[in-house]
Amino acid sequence: MITANDLKTKGIACLEESLANQPEAVITVRGKESFVVMKIEHYHYLREMELEAALYEAQQDVTAGRFSKDSVDQHVAELFAE
Repeated sequence: MITANDLKTKGIACLEESLANQPEAVITVRGKESFVVMKIEHYHYLREMELEAALYEAQQDVTAGRFSKDSVDQHVAELFAE
């Protein structure tokens, strides 16, 4: 963990040191976990996994018949009618 004070006094060097051996680091403010920092490669990996999960969920919806062939306007109208 990195304290806000460490970050303030050591700057980016503190982040680089912490991320040298782990993919992400937690920054605490007044003893409370407040932020997470990570290398950009790890962030891109997590985003890719998130998009893969969304694609999988959409494919499952299509397979199960949970989709509509209505126009966008019709679909939005149905959503607001509920």
